[in-house]
Amino acid sequence: MKPLLLMLLTTFSLPVFSQTLPAGDSLPQAQQLLQTIDERLQPESYEMYRKLINIEPNGKRKEFVLYTVKHDKDKVAALFLDPASERGRTTLRVGENMWLYIPNVGKPLRITSLQSVVGGVFNNSDILQLDYSVEYNAVDLQEAGDHLVLTLKAKNRSVAYDQLIMQVDKTHKVPMKIEAYSASGMLIKTLHYSKLKDFGNGYLRPAQLETDSPLYKGFKSVMLFDGLKSRNFAPEVFSLEFMSRIGELRQ
Repeated sequence: MKPLLLMLLTTFSLPVFSQTLPAGDSLPQAQQLLQTIDERLQPESYEMYRKLINIEPNGKRKEFVLYTVKHDKDKVAALFLDPASERGRTTLRVGENMWLYIPNVGKPLRITSLQSVVGGVFNNSDILQLDYSVEYNAVDLQEAGDHLVLTLKAKNRSVAYDQLIMQVDKTHKVPMKIEAYSASGMLIKTLHYSKLKDFGNGYLRPAQLETDSPLYKGFKSVMLFDGLKSRNFAPEVFSLEFMSRIGELRQ
């Protein structure tokens, strides 16, 4: 698949949108909206549980349950609780760097944003996602009927997607749909947010994220969010030495 991907990455172009807000107003409003979206989706530091479901074209499913913790804007760690074959594995992200810890294997292994520790359509960048404003600049904002269209550009080449086209709920200021593009303009995947849920403390946000990709026809992956709540952690929690102990944080 890799040669095919490289060929495709050089052949497609991004769609052009119309009805852009006035030039003097678009950028400041776009930046503010991006900040608001991050604040609505999650606290700066938190814990939560997620279920990841990979669905193949024949209907076969594989499910994973993860306990996830985040600190500040650039530190995320996740512990696999299920299935039994994955139990005890942990992943860690600090800025652009990512690692996978496998019990009894030894030291943590470096992984990349475009790989996937669970297979399926979600990659490691999706699973260990930072605030959107950490990796992207808002470069355009448009009105489109009952929603807004926000365009985000990656701050550097290490970000998994070069550009995001995000449909935003006007009322709740949360994403509804995100199209993720490569630097050449190829559509890599589409992310669909749904099922607004009140997680308490002002966090009314989607409880489900589903993704599909033209590169994986017939496959889709779903992420379900639960137990999201603000919680502070010591910086040492997000270190290679602590990866084997993430389970100690569960209350």
